[in-house]
Amino acid sequence: MKQEFFNIKINTVGQSLYEFTDQTIQWINKNNLKNGMINISIQHTSASLIVQENADPDVQTDLINYFDKLVPMDNKLYVHTTEGKDDMPAHIKSALTNNQISLSIKDNELLIGTWQGLYLFEHRLEPQDRTIILHFIGE
Repeated sequence: MKQEFFNIKINTVGQSLYEFTDQTIQWINKNNLKNGMINISIQHTSASLIVQENADPDVQTDLINYFDKLVPMDNKLYVHTTEGKDDMPAHIKSALTNNQISLSIKDNELLIGTWQGLYLFEHRLEPQDRTIILHFIGE
């Protein structure tokens, strides 16, 4: 049994989805992680993690548009508006999605679907420095 940790840094440039599947797979291969679980977490409350289709970019556009309609950027709707019109909506969007994802690794392969990718879902409008933590437990 072994454990490995790795941080992925992503500098966002606004509200969007930022794929980090390749960096995760490269880390798995580099460290020869055979079989086990990988827990992926984000250390922020205004961005989140999702597993989503990576073939058609229209899916990303539709997701962003949907969440913007579901949680509008209108300061009249919120008490917490300290950092601007995207502040509280970003926290709500983060609460509606994931701050961690656990996935299996089998025979040195991350078990995700053919058209699935790992994404940081940035909910803020301004550039941010984000950290994603990968934690492997297995062999």
